[in-house]
Amino acid sequence: ALGSDTMSLALGQQYSSLGSQPILCGSIPGLVPKQLRFCRNYIEIMPSVAEGVKLGIQECQHQFRGRRWNCTTIKDNLAIFGPVLDKATRESAFVHAIASAGVAFAVTRSCAEGTSTMCGCDSHHKGPPGEGWKWGGCSEDAEFGVLVSREFADARENRPDARSAMNRHNNEAGRTTILDHMHLRCKCHGLSGSCEVKTCWWAQPDFRMLGDYLKDKYDSASEMVVEKHRESRGWVETLRAKYAFFKHPTERDLVYYEGSPNFCEPNPETGSFGTRDRACNVSSHGIEGCDLLCCGRGHNTRTEKRKEKCHCIFHWCCYVSCQECVRVYDVHTCK
Repeated sequence: ALGSDTMSLALGQQYSSLGSQPILCGSIPGLVPKQLRFCRNYIEIMPSVAEGVKLGIQECQHQFRGRRWNCTTIKDNLAIFGPVLDKATRESAFVHAIASAGVAFAVTRSCAEGTSTMCGCDSHHKGPPGEGWKWGGCSEDAEFGVLVSREFADARENRPDARSAMNRHNNEAGRTTILDHMHLRCKCHGLSGSCEVKTCWWAQPDFRMLGDYLKDKYDSASEMVVEKHRESRGWVETLRAKYAFFKHPTERDLVYYEGSPNFCEPNPETGSFGTRDRACNVSSHGIEGCDLLCCGRGHNTRTEKRKEKCHCIFHWCCYVSCQECVRVYDVHTCK
């Protein structure tokens, strides 16, 4: 069964070569009717939506590269993370947040680059220009990117249950991160690079910075409990912070209500691949260190020869010549 957890993440894998081919909305797996309508109405920006999902998945894999769960994806599977996202864990919270942020980010960037006729630069400059600079360039319209992400990612989260409430919250937390970190970027103009005039525009932060920020939010995610209320439309589930003595989560925090598996051993039910044969850092006491990553099973060490450029010399003007050296490295992998 296709759960609400997928958010059509398969889109990022299947359409990674978008731009070189037309999109057939009906052939994208896992879209709910509202997403299918969105795809047909906004076909022009669907390549950016797919690019954003892909960006989110790649950032997830970077952020968790030294963790027991390393955001592994499964080829040729509609639920591309396997059963891992079936549970309402903090891993699910992070994936939803980073994928929603990825869609908003990629759509915003694509609009600023002029690749779509339905969007462009943000002409609503926030405030008057400052001392020694004026508005110029193309301010990125993050509000439009966030709107697109909200319409697409939240389309499947319309049920009155706890999981939909959790996914909507985490999707929005990911998108809010972009709006919170918009900043001025400026360029100098004048004779021989002098800064007589500066033009400035609003720009999104680096996506890596957003990934770092959301990873911190993953580490400090708030555990919730599910409460049921009877409303005119029937039973509705909402989330409440589990521990009253902790500060209540804000809209910028990630939330979850089920514990994670330990990801040490392979388990097809939980989607854990285990950590056997994973490379570990023998000198670290952190989670990427061999003690913790290998879950106490110990590790193997082998030597590996790698060819690298070395003794590089800069020649005037203008090229660099290098020799090729063979270096020997110790590689440590979990037993």
